[in-house]
Amino acid sequence: MPSNAAGGRSAAIEPADTRPQLLIVDDDPLITEAFGYVLEKDFRVVATDTRAAAIRCIRALPEPPPLALVDLGLPPTPHRPDEGFALISDLLAHAPEMRIIVLSGQSELAHARHARTLGALEYLAKPVDPEHLGRLLRSALLMNPAARQAGRAEESSGLYGGSTAIEQLRAQIAQLADSPFPLLIEGESGTGKELVAHDLHRISARRDQPYLTLNCAAIAPALIESQLFGHARGAFTGATENHAGYFEEAEAGTLFLDEIGELPLELQPKLLRVLENGEFHRVGETRPRFCRARVVTATNRDLRRATTSGHFRADLYHRLSVFTIAMPPLRDLAEDRIGLMTLFRDRVAAQTGASPFRLADDALARWMNYGFPGNVRELRNITIRLQTKYPGQVVTRPALETELDLSARPSSAAVTGEPDRPVGDDADPIRQAMAELRDNDGFELDATLRRWEIRYIEAALRLANGRMSQAARLLGLNRSTLYSRMDALGIERPHGAGETG
Repeated sequence: MPSNAAGGRSAAIEPADTRPQLLIVDDDPLITEAFGYVLEKDFRVVATDTRAAAIRCIRALPEPPPLALVDLGLPPTPHRPDEGFALISDLLAHAPEMRIIVLSGQSELAHARHARTLGALEYLAKPVDPEHLGRLLRSALLMNPAARQAGRAEESSGLYGGSTAIEQLRAQIAQLADSPFPLLIEGESGTGKELVAHDLHRISARRDQPYLTLNCAAIAPALIESQLFGHARGAFTGATENHAGYFEEAEAGTLFLDEIGELPLELQPKLLRVLENGEFHRVGETRPRFCRARVVTATNRDLRRATTSGHFRADLYHRLSVFTIAMPPLRDLAEDRIGLMTLFRDRVAAQTGASPFRLADDALARWMNYGFPGNVRELRNITIRLQTKYPGQVVTRPALETELDLSARPSSAAVTGEPDRPVGDDADPIRQAMAELRDNDGFELDATLRRWEIRYIEAALRLANGRMSQAARLLGLNRSTLYSRMDALGIERPHGAGETG
């Protein structure tokens, strides 16, 4: 054994720390410290207190944690669930296989259902028994292989399903697979855009070349250029050696850029140049290099609207969308909703060694009438929970409905606390209302109007930076009426707001 230079003793080789990593996001330091202490035996705990800090954390780690424990009430709106909801979406955009458990003092049933729709595995109200939480986290960790296997079950043999929409999608993939031109995949979150990108490569003449994937939302903006184009040694602090980027390593294969709408505006001209003539430069180099890869991109945003607002270059959008594929939402896949449930259920049952559950007739009818706003990701998570809670049992409609988000409506927008902005046919408010009434037999008009009133008031307060008079003008109200409505809705007045606000 080599000797220790400091003391002359034999250096002991430290065993590798095999504990899985757990991200805790909560703005209460007592909670993060307490759970960190209780759970450190089984997990390597990383704690942050805001949504932005959590994203910085997972970007800085070599790989995202497999588990996250998230509070809904986070700054700057600790008394509202908006930041927590947005964080769930952000975490899954960075790490789709992350298992998220929500631990919140906001114990409303509607919040629990919406968190699950966004992709959270489970929702627990504070206070919670630490031992129960530890068991749930360990169980969630064991679900990872099953969920991953189920989520990728069709990766080697094409998309799952026999509905007309899926058959049309397969035909599009076959038609466009060998084209050398860029292709943009558009669709709501959870519809399987990455699977389509993989299939485009798998059946193409490029299938023996590399297939690389980069999630533009998962990389810190300052690092995306180096990741895409590479860098030369000494190009910046920490660049200790030459580094080839994704465009270079893709060679003549396929480069899939997910969440392309998150690409920083200042990098968009460089991507446009690659698409136009294949030319790019490593950071810190003047010698041009050339890319022969086909570029496939995906987004759940309306890039056409983003070009109008100036958040995305119009010329880049038109270059990326030489060909487009629109992903059908799960609500349009008819009987495939049963087939997908059966697929995920049977694989999870096989993984755990339990008998599969069965839906009662009324529960099956409810399943077919539910809109699945979170699409396949939501369906998969609901199936995992049902199989875990009711192995070998018949699931009734009331039991099923505890897992459904009966207040949500389908949306492609990220959860930002702002009202959704649908596009295309869904922009028709009458069609939206018809879809919501059809898919949600628990619809309550008063509750829906209350939620929208709260959203608009909070949006006006943000735009006005808490100035009550300005917020009232934005809403077309006088200040005293705004105060009365905020008090009735339980909205906190901004700190320092007075009658002259």
